[in-house]
Amino acid sequence: MGITAVIPAYNEEQRVQGTIEDVQQYVDEIVVIDDASTDLTFEKAKATGVIVLQNETNQGYIYSIKKGFKKASNEIIVTFDADGELPAEKIPELVRPIMAGTADMVQGQRKKIVRPSEKWLTWLASLKGSVGDSGTGFRAIKKEMAVKLKLDANCICGIFSLEVLALGGRIVEIPIQLNTIDKPRRIAWYHIGQLFYLLKFMLNNK
Repeated sequence: MGITAVIPAYNEEQRVQGTIEDVQQYVDEIVVIDDASTDLTFEKAKATGVIVLQNETNQGYIYSIKKGFKKASNEIIVTFDADGELPAEKIPELVRPIMAGTADMVQGQRKKIVRPSEKWLTWLASLKGSVGDSGTGFRAIKKEMAVKLKLDANCICGIFSLEVLALGGRIVEIPIQLNTIDKPRRIAWYHIGQLFYLLKFMLNNK
C-alpha cells in the first residue's frame, strides 16, 4: 500500500522545505496545497519537486486537505502540517495499523492540547463516540474513506473523527510528541462557529 502525504500550507516559506525533506523519506508521494500564501511558500515548495497545488484565494485548512485527498494517488493518506511541528519519524508507526488491516484511520495523540476550546470541542464530540484526540493534524487514513468525508465545518475538531465513525471506520491512536517551533499560536476564534457545526452533525446523526 502506497502512502501520500497531504500537506496544507499557508505562509510557511521558512519551514515548508524542511518539512517536505523530513516527510519525503517516509512516503511515496507528497501533495502540498498552498492556500494562496502571500509569501514564497508556493515557490519554495515547488522547488523541492513534489506536487504543489495552489488555491486562487485563501480557502482554509479543510478545503485544502480535501483538495489533497482527491489528488492523492496512493491507498493511504497522511495529513501533515507544513510548520514542522509534527514528528515525521512517526509516520511508519502511524500507517502500520492500516497496513495490518486493523484500522481505517490512525491519529497521532498529543500529550498536551494547548487550546481550551479544542479540548471542549473534543469532549463534546466524545459524547457521540470514541473520537480520541479529534483535533490532531497528524492522521493516516484510507483514501477510499477520506474522499467520502464532507467535513462541512470550520475546522477538523470533533467532526473529522465523528464522520469516520459514522462511515463505520475503525480509529486507533499512537502517542506523539510535538516538535518545538518558533511560531505564535493565535486565538482560534473559529472554534465558536465550529461548535454549531459539531452540534448540527451530532443531532443529525443519531
